[in-house]
Amino acid sequence: MKFGKRLKQQIQESLPGWRNEFISYKDLKKLVRLISSAPSMLNGSLEYGKTEAEFVCLLNNEIEKFNAFFMEQEEDFIIRHKEFQQRIQRVTDKWGSKGSQPSENDYKEEMSRIRKDIVNFHGEMVLLMNYSNINYTGLAKILKKYDKRTGGLLRSPFHSEGVAATFLYN
Repeated sequence: MKFGKRLKQQIQESLPGWRNEFISYKDLKKLVRLISSAPSMLNGSLEYGKTEAEFVCLLNNEIEKFNAFFMEQEEDFIIRHKEFQQRIQRVTDKWGSKGSQPSENDYKEEMSRIRKDIVNFHGEMVLLMNYSNINYTGLAKILKKYDKRTGGLLRSPFHSEGVAATFLYN
């Protein structure tokens, strides 16, 4: 399956609030096509330079978008993890050896709710990992495509400077 189709499928299967946070692969690909289809005599021209600058700007904006979204999700996960710990502690305090030990049925229901919430939480963490992987792959593919079609050398500097500093590389 082509990457563009795989990305589209991944976006459709993601959480609704996440759908605009994926790489704009199609837009980047269009710019690569524009740059690579320019006649060689236009290379170095003002218009050619503008299109290349637009590509690099969009690429940088995409990396910033990935980072901002990833960090926001990571912060949310840290907060939710602490909330789970507190919920478990409350249950332990309430039903533990020093607790008031209300009905065993209440205990089982509360633990069941916590387990269900943790499973959902884990699912969201897996989705974030998939989000990171597909965006990293998209970025690597578009840089490779750019270098191949234009004869440019963007991939190496982006990997060493831009991407290495982002969550995508880790």
